[in-house]
Amino acid sequence: MSVLGTLTRRLGHHKWFGATMRLLVPADRLVGRLTRGRVVALGLVPSLVITTTGRRSGKPRSNPLLYVPDGDAYVVIGSNWGQQHQPGWAMNLLAQPAAEVDVKGRRIPVRAEVATGAERKRLWQLLVTEWPAYRTYVERAGNRDIRIFRLVPVGEPPTGDDRS
Repeated sequence: MSVLGTLTRRLGHHKWFGATMRLLVPADRLVGRLTRGRVVALGLVPSLVITTTGRRSGKPRSNPLLYVPDGDAYVVIGSNWGQQHQPGWAMNLLAQPAAEVDVKGRRIPVRAEVATGAERKRLWQLLVTEWPAYRTYVERAGNRDIRIFRLVPVGEPPTGDDRS
């Protein structure tokens, strides 16, 4: 891990860090879209761009997220930097579990599964190993249920660049 990556993980526990990063999400989203998921979060942590269907608008909504691999699936968490409310993308997945992720330049259709029980505990350990600040976010979020999603690829990923 790079020195900058190590420093970023340490700073992630601070409230000001989450507030600052929330402000940078639109820029990160743009960079992720322009690079087709090759560069997200400055390459400091494993990241993807998820595109969900807006639960009210029905329009595609894209967000950069940290993920951890789990077999052929991607694990993400609706921590929302420890805020008291659920992130919009998580609410969208609850309403419509079909989504797409851009990971390392590949666009992959996925289906979101909400982790529960022993599976949730196992995935939580993977997540906090990658980003220890998630423990702080749980405390900061109070009683909010922070959902963990396992994004499972469906069908064959598209080949080439067929974006419209």
